[in-house]
Amino acid sequence: MRRAEHPPFQHDGLGSIHGQLGNGHSQETFAKLIPTIMIQATQITKSFGGVEALKGVDLHVPKGTVKALLGPNGAGKTTLVRIMATLSKQDSGTVTIGEFDTLKDAEALRRQVGLTGQYAAVDEDLTGYENLRMFGRLYHLSKEEADTRARDLLKEFGLTEAADRPSKTYSGGMRRRLDLAASLIVKPPVLFLDEPTTGLDPASRQGMWKIIEGLVAGGMTVLLTTQYLEEADYLADSIAVINKGKIIAEGTADELKEQSGGNVLEVTIKTQEHVEDARKILSDHSSQEVSFDKDRLHFSAPIEGDASVLIDVVRAMDAVNITIIDIQLRRPTLDDVFLALTGEGVEEEPLPEKSKGRRGRHGKKKEAAK
Repeated sequence: MRRAEHPPFQHDGLGSIHGQLGNGHSQETFAKLIPTIMIQATQITKSFGGVEALKGVDLHVPKGTVKALLGPNGAGKTTLVRIMATLSKQDSGTVTIGEFDTLKDAEALRRQVGLTGQYAAVDEDLTGYENLRMFGRLYHLSKEEADTRARDLLKEFGLTEAADRPSKTYSGGMRRRLDLAASLIVKPPVLFLDEPTTGLDPASRQGMWKIIEGLVAGGMTVLLTTQYLEEADYLADSIAVINKGKIIAEGTADELKEQSGGNVLEVTIKTQEHVEDARKILSDHSSQEVSFDKDRLHFSAPIEGDASVLIDVVRAMDAVNITIIDIQLRRPTLDDVFLALTGEGVEEEPLPEKSKGRRGRHGKKKEAAK
């Protein structure tokens, strides 16, 4: 999903905009080119015991856009989202959402943000309608307001027919939709989605993407964490890659793919005796180090070219009598991008601190609905 009205915005931002404007443009024109920053995190640190989960993270999300926070398990994604949603406090640094500071204005901020976590936070014994009505009352909506909002959301998310069924009878995709609907009870301008499609089948995942597209089209700002490059590619205006508590790269999906070589050539050969010859041929065509699985005699080579490279490699291997079992050219995966950026594996993320009692999705202890 791409929205051309939001131009790329760099960390320093101003230099490139000045360059586009030149010296003859007004300050008013200059101001219009700078997007309003809805989410701003500056030098965020967080440790659990002796483990540093976040190490000086800087992140900004322009209003009305989707920023994807891409990284493997243990990278620090959930820790950062919990801080932004006021469920946890940073050790140092600042986070502002619009005009609100997450530490100074936490109570007021909770009505400005919605959060959908990695697992649906709905009561399985309640119906879809009862779940949404309960959240409405917890936000101090009147009985009539909570009822109306619940019915509206059930309709919007395609759950009207299942409204009076216990949510434990819902499919995984339906539960995720109900959970997302609960995050929107008070129509927040900012939505945090922490791996919202994990565990969903392809059809349900596509359905969630369409819903998120609609929310952003309506002006919502979204910070999305994901392990899926395809998901980030489809939804995000820009992507930040995080690993071991640090932002290690930012850009569009295409820009990140280019950093891993643009495409990946996969080649499996028949015999061990031709491994070094095959490695040399692939290295001559690759933009980065060629990886090799000795058990399968399988090579992976990042390349910058198109399908013509595949033809060149086949000809070169045929010339030295290398038998190819399988060969394919594909787009990079998260693993390709991550390995190109870091060159190493990942570590597990420490668990967040234990909650002091049952809490709602915005960190407030749940109160009985009146």
